[in-house]
Amino acid sequence: MHGRRSGYRDRPDVDSQDMKFVSTAPALFVSHGAPTWALEPGLLGPRLTQLGERCSGVVAVLVVSAHWQTRGIKVMTTAAPATLHDFGGFPPALYRLHYAAPGAPELAADAGRLLSAAGFAVGPDDGRGLDHGAWIPLRYLLPRAQLPVFQVSMPVDLDADGALQIGQTLSPLRERGVMILGSGSLTHNLREYQPHAPQAAAYAREFSDWIRQAVLRRDTAALTRYRQAAPHAERAHPTDEHFLPLLVALGASRAGDAVEAIDGGITDGVLSMDCFAWGMPEAEPSGPVPGRSRAPG
Repeated sequence: MHGRRSGYRDRPDVDSQDMKFVSTAPALFVSHGAPTWALEPGLLGPRLTQLGERCSGVVAVLVVSAHWQTRGIKVMTTAAPATLHDFGGFPPALYRLHYAAPGAPELAADAGRLLSAAGFAVGPDDGRGLDHGAWIPLRYLLPRAQLPVFQVSMPVDLDADGALQIGQTLSPLRERGVMILGSGSLTHNLREYQPHAPQAAAYAREFSDWIRQAVLRRDTAALTRYRQAAPHAERAHPTDEHFLPLLVALGASRAGDAVEAIDGGITDGVLSMDCFAWGMPEAEPSGPVPGRSRAPG
C-alpha cells in the first residue's frame, strides 16, 4: 500500500499558499445501502437532501467508495465521468438513472500529489466513471449534479489505520472547498439481506448504536479497533471494505469539528443507513432537522 511509486510529480507545497482558499468543506460518511435505494428514498434520501442544502461553500466532492478497490491507490482524473451501473439483476428503471456531474482533473491531481507525498503508491485513472457508491448518495445529497466529482480508490490491502491515514492525508483539500465523502454501509452482511424485511435485526441495531456513540465522542481508538471492541462486529461486517470509508471520513475530520449523526434507519433487515457529518455549516434557525443528533467539537 505504501511506497514511492507515483504517477504524479511531487509538489510539497500542494496545500500551501498557491491554493485558492474558500469555505472549509465538511467531511461525510454515507451508508449507500442496496442499489434500489436510488428508487426508494426511505428515511435517508430527504435527510441527505436537507444536509446538502447546507453545503453552499462546497466547490467539489471527493468520494472514497467501497466499490472501487485497486492495487495501490488510483485517483479518477476523468473530465466527464460516466455513471457506472456496477450491479446486476435489478429493475430496468435503475439502469436508466444517470448522474451527469463533471469531473475535477486538476483537484484530482492535487489529491494524488498529497497521497504520494504521504508515501502511498498512487497513480491517475482517466477513464474511471462514478460507481453506485458515489452517484446514488449524490443524487440525494446534491441532486442538481452541478459540482465536480472525482473518486479516490481504496487499496485492496487497506486496513483500519491505513483508511484513517488516507483521510488525514486528504483533509487539507477541505480548506479548498472539497467535500470528502466516504461511502460504504454502517452494516453490510449480504448473506442475511432480506429485501423489504419488516423488522431490523437486533444485532445490526446494537452494532449501529455502538458505532454512533463512538463517533459522537470521537473515540478514534475504539473505531479503528471495531472488530475487537464493537458488539457483533464480525457479523455486521464479514469483510472490511464497507466500514473503511467511515474511517476515511473520520480521518479527514478535525478535532474541532462538530459531528452530526443522521439516522437513516435499517433497511432490508440488516443494512444500517446511518450517516455522519463533520464540520457542517450551522442549519438555518428554523428548528431541528428530523433524525439528526449533534455533538460539539
